[in-house]
Amino acid sequence: MELVTPEIGLIFWTTIVFLLLLIVLKKYAWQPILAAVDERNKSIEDALKAADKAKKEMLALNTDNERILTEAKKERDALLKEGREIKDNIIAEAKDKAKIESDKILITTKEQINNEKMKAITELKNQVAEMSIDIAEKILKSELSDKNKQKELIAEALKSNKLN
Repeated sequence: MELVTPEIGLIFWTTIVFLLLLIVLKKYAWQPILAAVDERNKSIEDALKAADKAKKEMLALNTDNERILTEAKKERDALLKEGREIKDNIIAEAKDKAKIESDKILITTKEQINNEKMKAITELKNQVAEMSIDIAEKILKSELSDKNKQKELIAEALKSNKLN
C-alpha cells in the first residue's frame, strides 16, 4: 500500500516541480497562448462587426434597389403614357390631315365635275346652234329656190321691220 499513500517528500517535490512548471509555463507559454486567444477573440469580434456592417449595407442596398426599381417603374409608366399620348396625337393629326385632304379632293372633284358639265353644256349648245343653223340654211335654201317665195319673204321682212 505504499504506492497508494504518498509520502511527504514525494508531495513536496511534486509540488515544487509543479510550481516550477507553472512558473516556466507562465513566463514562456501562457503569455503567447493568452495573446493568441485574445487575438482570436478580437478577430472574431471584428468579423462579427464586419458581418453586422455588411448586413446593414445589404439592407441599405436592398432599400436603394427597391427605391430605384420603384423609380424605374414610375419612369417606365410615364414613358408608356407619353408614348400613348404621342401615338394618339399622331393618329388624330393623321385623321385631321386625311379629312382635310379628302375635303380638298372632294371640292376639286366637284369643281371638275361642274367644269366638265359646263363644257358639255357649252358643246351641246354649240352643236344645237350648228344644227339649227344647218337646218335653217337648208330650209332657206329650199324656200329661196323659188323666186316668188323670195319676194314674199323680203316683203314680210320689210313689213316686220317697219312695225318694229
